[in-house]
Amino acid sequence: MAKIKPSKGAPYARILGVGGYRPTRVVPNEVILEKIDSSDEWIRSRSGIETRHWAGPEETVAAMSVEASGKAIADAGIDAEQIGAVVVSTVSHFSQTPAVATEIADKLGTDKAAAFDISAGCAGFGYGLTLAKGMVVEGSAEYVLVIGVERLSDLTDREDRATAFLFGDGAGAVVVGPSQEPAIGPTVWGSEGDKSETIKQTVPWDRFRIGDVSELPLDSEGNVKFPAITQEGQAVFRWAVYEMAKVAQQALDAAGISPDDLDVFIPHQANVRIIDSMVKTLKLPEHVTVARDIRTTGNTSAASIPLAMERLLATGEAKSGDTALVIGFGAGLVYAATVVTLP
Repeated sequence: MAKIKPSKGAPYARILGVGGYRPTRVVPNEVILEKIDSSDEWIRSRSGIETRHWAGPEETVAAMSVEASGKAIADAGIDAEQIGAVVVSTVSHFSQTPAVATEIADKLGTDKAAAFDISAGCAGFGYGLTLAKGMVVEGSAEYVLVIGVERLSDLTDREDRATAFLFGDGAGAVVVGPSQEPAIGPTVWGSEGDKSETIKQTVPWDRFRIGDVSELPLDSEGNVKFPAITQEGQAVFRWAVYEMAKVAQQALDAAGISPDDLDVFIPHQANVRIIDSMVKTLKLPEHVTVARDIRTTGNTSAASIPLAMERLLATGEAKSGDTALVIGFGAGLVYAATVVTLP
């Protein structure tokens, strides 16, 4: 029997650079209130959101990703030709095939990088980061570009009082590359498919084939609604607060880190109340910087963690070399948490 030569990559992996892109249009709560019966005070108190960004026609999933990725590549100090793989997490690229990652890889000028999309909702960045770490250590790519990108304004029912104010658009990217010391901890991840109904798309795409549309939801003007994201708010809140705090603690334990060792906490930007509750449950010390990017960016699903990371570093609230706990959780229900050293 022939023996297969073992693969050989770097001893460890780390995040080398980060970049973000937020659409130019800033949407305050007042715009949301044009179609729902609510108030600015209610939205702020329930979610913490004051404004969000909505993409224009030219700010496509691919275009936003290219902008964010260019910044991440420059921040990492490498050339696009050195990228060996491009991993894109998104639920709002509406072409089933080909993967938008292939278009992004080409536009960035990579040298025929492997490229593929993943669908893991708000945990997608953590999933992509884990795959990238494996590629770098295994040796199939020296540098991997991980992108979280969403145009959730396309999947928002603007007449749904429970969700109309939540979602925003944007792209965040990181470059993962070789390291001589551990800088991305073990990932604690998983899924709870029995709770999949709590966050879902209202109508599957195949319901829009030519035929009977009599059972499709209608808007206030009698038009068939485009599919949107819906959720059972209270069920999601309870799951995120109680179960995800446990997962976050497991990620700390797996990395051999205590809350006192942390410098930064970057949770998925779903809701300020969820974030604050997790901080309390984890008993994070006051010195730990907590990302609350949701206030001006909204919930951008897979993009929320890299966007929050980029902003903390840009504003100086976090610095290179800080130890950060990151955790994403959402539709599926899926989750992923790990401890990283910031670039």
